[in-house]
Amino acid sequence: MTGPERTPDTELAGLPSWLYPAGFWVAVVLLAVGVLFPDFAVLGVAWVGLVPVLAALWVLVTGWQRDRRLGMAAALALAGLGLVVVVKGFL
Repeated sequence: MTGPERTPDTELAGLPSWLYPAGFWVAVVLLAVGVLFPDFAVLGVAWVGLVPVLAALWVLVTGWQRDRRLGMAAALALAGLGLVVVVKGFL
């Protein structure tokens, strides 16, 4: 006797499967533009740092009702990042 057939889960930790690849390719394009136009390099670097923050926000907003522990982990990650930014401002 086997259990019910499960559909494959295409989401990893509440993130859609397209989110990180899309963020990666946007970063590649922005960094390539930064090679040709150095004034725009800061946008590529900022985007690389922003992708995990956007992912945590996505998990917090969309996953809060489905998995409260996962949403809380995303909120704690964002709070920790905010604390790092605040403490860095004092240094």
